[in-house]
Amino acid sequence: MTNLVIAEHDNAQLKGATLNTVAAAAKIGGDVHVLVAGSGAQAVAEQAAQIAGVSKVLLADAPQLADGLAENLAEQVLAVAKDYSHILFPSTASGKNVAPRVAAKLDVAQVSDIIAVDAPDTFQRPIYAGNAIATVQSADPVKVLTVRTTGFDAVAAQGGSAAVESVAAVADSGLSSFVGREVAKSDRPELTAAKIVVSGGRGMGSAENFKILDPLADKLGAALGASRAAVDAGYAPNDWQVGQTGKIVAPQLYVAIGISGAIQHLAGMKDSKVIVAINKDAEAPIFGVADYGLVADLFQAVPELVSAL
Repeated sequence: MTNLVIAEHDNAQLKGATLNTVAAAAKIGGDVHVLVAGSGAQAVAEQAAQIAGVSKVLLADAPQLADGLAENLAEQVLAVAKDYSHILFPSTASGKNVAPRVAAKLDVAQVSDIIAVDAPDTFQRPIYAGNAIATVQSADPVKVLTVRTTGFDAVAAQGGSAAVESVAAVADSGLSSFVGREVAKSDRPELTAAKIVVSGGRGMGSAENFKILDPLADKLGAALGASRAAVDAGYAPNDWQVGQTGKIVAPQLYVAIGISGAIQHLAGMKDSKVIVAINKDAEAPIFGVADYGLVADLFQAVPELVSAL
């Protein structure tokens, strides 16, 4: 039994989600291989080779693989799929873009968003916004899985010594082309990788008021997040959204400010190690999951917290 993890990267750096996906592959058992498909991605392959528990890295390097287009990347995965019992993608925008295509071409049922491995053919995944956990058994000859990265602790990025093997790159499918990418630049940590997240909700009242969270995030070295209500109201940008329809996070510390705690938001952050909530409504559902709760006016409490820090 050999498992293939599809690396997520930007052709220069391996993304942290890959380490969580390798952890899931290790739980399945057997050898763990990593596929790095990109352009000028030798450095990424070398990083992947150092991941603890990885026994081989496959490097497919070609210009048509530079931008992770679903059609090309899926074909690259399919070109090596016959050698593997399990193919694992991180459950990120990129992974969810490619995995269904691979599963369809292999004529198997994808198992999405796994959070635990019970056996090589049996997995757990959340349903109903995490209110229930489904146990799914797959009889398919190849299991195509997407891995909810918050469900598995990342393996060590150092300590491995896998061999890097070059594989032939597939031809450009011609079905799609890369037009452009707008990348938000920030001095703060990436939301899904941050160890501390400070999030604001509808209670912030306005985009201008939302800036009250900046000093707190700066003091804590935290990423900024937001509830869907805050994003929909225009208080915060879309890429800050945490929740069922946003990003799933599980930092060491999650500070929820002015967030009522709708189930859709809780689905995206309830696996955080420590949750702190500040809300003036003592009956807010967020207090049901919070480790520490403060019933107070956030416009008074947040500046006081910043000064205390």
